[in-house]
Amino acid sequence: MFNTAAASQTNRKRTPHTETAPAIPLVLDLDGTVVRGNLLVETALAFVRKHPLRIFMLLLWLFRGRAALKQQLAMRAEVDVEALPLNHDLIAYAAEQAGKGRQIFIATAADRAIAGKVAQRIPFVSGVIASDGRINLKGTAKARALRERFPAGFDYAGDARADLSVWKAARSAVVVEASSAVATKARRVADVTRVFPRQPLWKSLIRSLRPHQWAKNALVFVPLVLSGKLSDPAALAATGIAFMAMNIVASATYLINDLVDLADDRRHWSKRERPLASGRLPLLAGLVMIPVGLAAGFGLAALSGVAVAAGLLLYVACTLAYSLGIKRLPILDGFMLAWLFTVRLGVGILASGAAPSPWLLVFSMFLFASLSFAKRHTEVATVLERGGTDVRGRGYRTVDLPLILAIGVATGMCAVLILVLYIIDDAFRQSFYGNAAWLWGFPAALFLFISRVWLMCQRGQMDDDPVAFAVRDRPSLALAGVLTLCFAAAWIG
Repeated sequence: MFNTAAASQTNRKRTPHTETAPAIPLVLDLDGTVVRGNLLVETALAFVRKHPLRIFMLLLWLFRGRAALKQQLAMRAEVDVEALPLNHDLIAYAAEQAGKGRQIFIATAADRAIAGKVAQRIPFVSGVIASDGRINLKGTAKARALRERFPAGFDYAGDARADLSVWKAARSAVVVEASSAVATKARRVADVTRVFPRQPLWKSLIRSLRPHQWAKNALVFVPLVLSGKLSDPAALAATGIAFMAMNIVASATYLINDLVDLADDRRHWSKRERPLASGRLPLLAGLVMIPVGLAAGFGLAALSGVAVAAGLLLYVACTLAYSLGIKRLPILDGFMLAWLFTVRLGVGILASGAAPSPWLLVFSMFLFASLSFAKRHTEVATVLERGGTDVRGRGYRTVDLPLILAIGVATGMCAVLILVLYIIDDAFRQSFYGNAAWLWGFPAALFLFISRVWLMCQRGQMDDDPVAFAVRDRPSLALAGVLTLCFAAAWIG
């Protein structure tokens, strides 16, 4: 595709940059520049996602060289090229330059097969220079190839340390969302004419950990409170540690889920803005954070006891089963989500040493099943509104909407019924309560909350996550206040 013979090492004088020299082409890097991401990591993940044992094939191809590895992955991996996140600010700049008569090229270390597919999304690109299975077009190899292809000079847009040698060979440099260290070095070796700033990586990392979801993990404190052990310092400390461990491990599993759902999230109306799906957080960063988070979480859980670590292991196993397959099975997915909420209660029971309550665990299954189906109802209703028939990455179709509504309302009302039966049959026998009659406020408040959730679903005003909706919805927060007051009154008497 291009001559790779060694170019002369003689330093050539740079041509002063002017906007009136349209004959000088603008060359764009692909990974981290045109595409927010790394195509090698993208194709590798796509290749092993369905069959993890394929990782050994990657190692075999890697022995033949990175160029050979990229070529094999480009041929075999199923990557949704049309959904890859692009840097639209850079593309707008390149389109402006193309409008001035400049030719725009892509030069990348990615394999030419997948690079060509990405280039087809950008109509003004004149050509692609890429790795070909023998030569890994990166760093000095790319600089050499571009000098030979454009002897009159070229401008180059890149983002990484490997681009420094290319910038040194170019007439001028465009720095695209590079680290501050790379941007500083680029100014030392090249005439930098444009810089596209990078968003702080730590913000994307925090978003990917979804700390707002940690509110769900507060369920571990429920057994502590209901068993009357809130004043027990040892039980309180163990439960607090379990809560922090659950937060860290849950964040790691969110990263796993986002990597598994990468292609589907990029086609989703709201999930495409997640840090990994949008390319704001590099996939490699996510891959590194997963084992770090799991190790830290389990290490912390061990401080609360082996039983707590075992409960956390059950949570991770169920989460992986959900992410890798169960989420695509209608009805069973809602049951599994409810089970994951109930496992949180189980971890709280193990941490606090509270006696297991069948009433609490069964109530949890029905309540959170209702909320889980509310989430599915919102997703399916949005697909229907947009004219679709199937929900990507899920097993539901738009014709299932009435069934989801029926199951969701029914499980919610079952939760109310179980609460009523608990109050009648068991609550007044508990010495923990000073005056159990105040608990009758619970079924009424729960009925109103569940009814509001499903009313919002029917009106199309529910967020993707009903739990996130509840912590922002004023009527729901008011009902939570009523529940708190009723519990306090029942406890104090």
